[in-house]
Amino acid sequence: MGKIYKNQYSLSLTLDSDITLTGATATKIKYIKPDGTNGEFDATISGTDSLIYEFTANDELDQSGDWIFWNYVTFSDNRIAPGEPVIIRVYEEGN
Repeated sequence: MGKIYKNQYSLSLTLDSDITLTGATATKIKYIKPDGTNGEFDATISGTDSLIYEFTANDELDQSGDWIFWNYVTFSDNRIAPGEPVIIRVYEEGN
C-alpha cells in the first residue's frame, strides 16, 4: 500500500479477520484517530473473512498521524468478535 494522505478519499480499507464472517448481522471497522477520538464505519464483508470500507468523503481521514483500525463484528446469536488492531499512518499532503 502506498502512502495515505489527510483528507484523501476514493480509497478502500480492507481488514482481514481470523474467523469466517458467515452469520454476521453487523459489521463495523472501528478506529481511534491520532488525537484519541474514536468512532466507527459501517463495513461490508469481502469474501468470507475480511471487511472493507470505501472512503468517499474528504472529511473522514481528517487528521494526520497514526490511526488505529480494527474489525468489530456482531453475529445473530449476539456473539461479538473484535479484530486485531492495525496502525496506519496518515500523512500531511506534501510529506
